[in-house]
Amino acid sequence: MLASRHLTNAGVCVLQLESKLEAYLRVPYFGLCANGTLALQIGLHVAGLAGKEVVTTPFSYVATLSALLWERCSVVFADIDEETLCLDPASVSGRITPRTAGLVPVHIYGNICDVEALSAVAGQNGLRILYDAAQSFGSLFAGRSLLDFGDYAACSFHATKVFHTVEGGGLVMRVRKDRDAFSLLRACGHYGDTHVRPGLNAKLSEPHAAMGLCLLERAADNIAGREKVSRMYDDLLPPERLRRPALRPGLTYNYAYYPVIFDSETLLLRVQERLNRENIFPRRYFYPALNTLPYLDKRQSCPVAESLAPRVLCLPLYAELEEKTAARIARIIRQEL
Repeated sequence: MLASRHLTNAGVCVLQLESKLEAYLRVPYFGLCANGTLALQIGLHVAGLAGKEVVTTPFSYVATLSALLWERCSVVFADIDEETLCLDPASVSGRITPRTAGLVPVHIYGNICDVEALSAVAGQNGLRILYDAAQSFGSLFAGRSLLDFGDYAACSFHATKVFHTVEGGGLVMRVRKDRDAFSLLRACGHYGDTHVRPGLNAKLSEPHAAMGLCLLERAADNIAGREKVSRMYDDLLPPERLRRPALRPGLTYNYAYYPVIFDSETLLLRVQERLNRENIFPRRYFYPALNTLPYLDKRQSCPVAESLAPRVLCLPLYAELEEKTAARIARIIRQEL
């Protein structure tokens, strides 16, 4: 890479990684960009959803909402399923209006949404689906990558993800014209001296792509290591006091997160404080519910998400986490329960 002296602007490493990801994920077209938020923003333009009414979930990382707001979408929140924590198709149906142009569901924690039901809702109402699949790399449903569902799927390759490029992201597309539109949008909207449309500087650099090329072949081992740690937690934690989100049958999970659901926020905060005192730092993914954020114009009620968001805690999870550390974390949680 250094010898080529080509460090950005669709260099060799970027082109190689895009090609390898298309093969790995078995998707028609894959375009890399600087991060997952930009993948969503560009995806909204490619899908023709920018500036239009879109139904999405209140239970996700704030980047999902931020992308919609930056692209001046009118955001409508539908509620989530109590068991999977993914967007509830029945709630989606109830929130669609004559102005609705598309859906932006999120495969929460790498668990697949009810893609069949959402596809039916979209088909009945003439809507496009852009999945936020930021957490989904490595998850399969019926042997098919989660990034291969919907009209488009955006993903994140942030350093916290199962596969990463330190910072990065990308978009799965179905047809060549969308791939061409993506390439134009991420490169400031021009080819050479020919300016076509407003765009973004959303290019992924060669050093980031080189990291991805190094790590792609290790993704399966990383997932296997994370599964081992997750099984440790399963054995060590009391299921009668801690609920886990239900995984859909047919899912091959990527073990991206280990979320636990407490009976109350008070109990969660007590456990979190005790863990913090022991230099253990779980994260509240995803809190607060996005429909409650103070800078939104109006409050939209999503009672299931508002109940669950304050009670979910994601425990430390990485492939190299030692059994004694997992046992220590579980022991502290059991003591506080």
